[in-house]
Amino acid sequence: MIKFLDLHKINERYRDELDARIKEILDSGWYLQGKQNEEFSKHFARFCGAKYALGVANGLDALNLIIKAYGFGPGDEIIVPANTYIATILAISENGCTPILVEPDIRTYGINPELIEEKITPRTKAIMVVHLYGQAVPMQKIWALADKYNLKVIDDAAQAHGAQYRERRTGNLGDATGFSFYPGKNLGAMGDAGAVTTNDETLFNKIKAIANYGSDRKYHHIYKGVNSRLDELQAGILDVKLRYLEADNAKRREIARYYRDNIKNPLITLPQAYDEAAHVWHVFVVRVKERERFQQYLNDNGIQTVIHYPTAPHKQEAYREYAALSLPVTEQIHREVISLPISPVMTEEEIKTVVQVVNAYENKI
Repeated sequence: MIKFLDLHKINERYRDELDARIKEILDSGWYLQGKQNEEFSKHFARFCGAKYALGVANGLDALNLIIKAYGFGPGDEIIVPANTYIATILAISENGCTPILVEPDIRTYGINPELIEEKITPRTKAIMVVHLYGQAVPMQKIWALADKYNLKVIDDAAQAHGAQYRERRTGNLGDATGFSFYPGKNLGAMGDAGAVTTNDETLFNKIKAIANYGSDRKYHHIYKGVNSRLDELQAGILDVKLRYLEADNAKRREIARYYRDNIKNPLITLPQAYDEAAHVWHVFVVRVKERERFQQYLNDNGIQTVIHYPTAPHKQEAYREYAALSLPVTEQIHREVISLPISPVMTEEEIKTVVQVVNAYENKI
């Protein structure tokens, strides 16, 4: 079976370095808010081109903390793509804000910048941009709208570590950015982990305090905060793996290029890229009718796949108040998408096998 993502094989490449870092952490006797967090935050901020980075417990918390720090709440609206993982929208509703769903661009699956302005009202506080599947959204129009209407731009870059728009990386495209380091991400921890990046010192300090029980120093609490801290073990692991992220992303681009050049089955709609060199291909998502049939065919031929995501957020029971919304582009995407294997540890034989099997679909059934 060609695995969708072989995490053991991915992490085994760093075994010696990870063992050494874990031993260093164990020997230090310091497991929260210490050297590992300081080093990783510094290195990750530099990687993103941002002034500040803060490790937090997970990607959802990262977005939640940004919204909380801005003081957005009941009565406030945040524009968000309808085609996203539910966590993006959960962060908005968790703060009492109203998500305003906008259809994506069917070609690239990110929010359609041309559809945003019509959704802006006097209650709109921010545009939340999701750089989905590893591709940065074209930001020029969004930046212009934010300036015109005095809105914040909050980025969800959970799937786009290292992706770029006009030579600027995610983490430096909005006023603040939330990252997830879930184990399967391009930069993955060995458990839950996340980060916030920003160039705004005041915002950074507020998020840092809120994430630590609202405390700016021990036993002094200036906000009604939460507990969302990146532990030293995960920070150390991420710091090791960050060194290899660009090379891993380059390998993902090679695989994506091979898929796009060689998958010729007319039943398969391939993903498009605004800029091949800027895409980091967290997942390689294709669209196909009769998706379950296609997935079963691939499985029968030894290829593991994942569906990102089978049900649109507005069709989830948790957001049943949005169930009557007509969002045909989003619904089509969630009905048809399926992700093929892509990772920096795939062999040439595995990559070619995926292409051969996909190209033979329908001919062997």
